[in-house]
Amino acid sequence: MSRALGARVTVTKGRAPSIQYTCMLLSYLLERKADKETVIMKLKKLESSMRSGRKLFRLGNMVHAMVAARRTTQLPDLVPRLCLTASHLNRVLYFICDTVLWVKSVGLIPDVDRQKWQNWATKCYYYSLLMSLTRDLYEISWRMEQEAQREKARKENSSHCGEQDQDLFSFHAGGLQPFLLLLYNTLRKHPPLLLDTVKNLFK
Repeated sequence: MSRALGARVTVTKGRAPSIQYTCMLLSYLLERKADKETVIMKLKKLESSMRSGRKLFRLGNMVHAMVAARRTTQLPDLVPRLCLTASHLNRVLYFICDTVLWVKSVGLIPDVDRQKWQNWATKCYYYSLLMSLTRDLYEISWRMEQEAQREKARKENSSHCGEQDQDLFSFHAGGLQPFLLLLYNTLRKHPPLLLDTVKNLFK
C-alpha cells in the first residue's frame, strides 16, 4: 500500500508542472480574445493552485533531505561523509528558505524580507551543489587511482608489456593524454558516478 501511495505521489508531482505550464500557455494564448475572460480566470486559478501544490510537495523533499543527511553520517569514508552530509543539510536549509518565500508570496507572512531570504536560499543551494561536486571529484580521483593500480598490476604480470602501455594507464604519468584516457576508462566503468557528476555540473 505504501508503494502504491508513493507511486501516486510521484505521478502527481510529475504531472503538476505540466498542468501548471499548460495553464500558463493557454492563458497567454486566450488573453487577447474578449469572450474568453471566464476561461482565462479559471486557467489562472488552476495554475495558481498547481504552483501552491508544488510548493507543498517541497516539504516532502525537505524531509527526504533530512533523512538522507542522517543516513550519510554513517558512511565509513570521511570525505564523502562530510561532503554529502553538508550537501543534504544545505538542501534542508534551502527548502526552508523556499517555503518561507512561498508563505510570503501567498500573503500569510507579509513582513518577511524577501531579498534576504532569497539570498540565503541561493547560498544554501550553491553550497549544497559545491559539496556534491566535491564528493564527485573525490570519488573520481579515488576510482582513477584504483584503475591505475589495477592496470599496473595487470601489466606487471604480463610478459609482454611495452613502454607505451606503461604510460597509457599510469595515473602519475606526464602529459594530458594518459590522464584523459584514464579518466575516460574510469567513468566508462562507473556510469552512476558519471551521471551524478554531469547532473551536478548542469544544475
